[in-house]
Amino acid sequence: MSDTRSPNIPGFRPATRKPQTRFPAGATDCHAHVFGPQDRFPYLPQAAYIAPDALTTDYVAMLKNNGCDRGVLVQPSVYGTDNSCMVDALRSGLHQLRGIAVVAADVSDRELEDLHSAGVRGVRINLASETEGLTLADGVRLAPRLKALGWHLQFYLDMPKMPEAEEKLSQLKINIVIDHFARCPAADGVTAAPFQSLLRLVSRDNCWAKIMGPYFVSQNAPLYPEVTPLARAMVAAAPDRIVWGTDWPHPGARALMPEDDVLADLLAQWVPDEQQRHKVLVDNPARLYGF
Repeated sequence: MSDTRSPNIPGFRPATRKPQTRFPAGATDCHAHVFGPQDRFPYLPQAAYIAPDALTTDYVAMLKNNGCDRGVLVQPSVYGTDNSCMVDALRSGLHQLRGIAVVAADVSDRELEDLHSAGVRGVRINLASETEGLTLADGVRLAPRLKALGWHLQFYLDMPKMPEAEEKLSQLKINIVIDHFARCPAADGVTAAPFQSLLRLVSRDNCWAKIMGPYFVSQNAPLYPEVTPLARAMVAAAPDRIVWGTDWPHPGARALMPEDDVLADLLAQWVPDEQQRHKVLVDNPARLYGF
């Protein structure tokens, strides 16, 4: 099709082997995206990147290879508030899936109900991307309506650039989820002020976090050893509110494009205790997403 745009970031690496870490029944990948086909689901004109197609069938193949029975799709910024690509995946029936949407500040009740029936259980507010979207103030206004649906607010933020985030997020009267280690550089260690701020947040009863996307906070691929202390500190701070995700197909990884079996095996480093790993992979996601 003439208006199809050429990808400008790398695609995922298809699996060549299974992880060595055995995932328990009910294991959940709590953060992934689907893209395309582009002729059905066009990107925003001002999209910050153009991803190669990464279809629902591709995603399900990765989940099955990793041993994940469930997955959570997150609306990527490049589709704006048009959640149709993600909803198409949720309604495909190919796997047990939930979704996190991006909505307009004036989203209608009808639209929220339609998204809920498709399997959406939260709204993502992106405070760290080049693509404009909902603001923190929008989240405050939306929170009562989302809470009534049993949803949560998910935040992608850059804690080192937003020292005020701890105070502002701690005032929200709804479950919140923080992804990508809040962009706290792993090399700065667990004692760094932004990471300590993140730890204080996740210690609150309504705050959850995803341990995922090590390439957002470290360049030390493929095992990212300096990320391990951060992940372990977060699990220690909130053992019942930490979940894990692949971030497949890794649109933020660029030159550090990982192999998904390696990321799965990293989880055994981050959460070495098998009972705690069961919480992170099965019990915690079941509560958060209503599986």
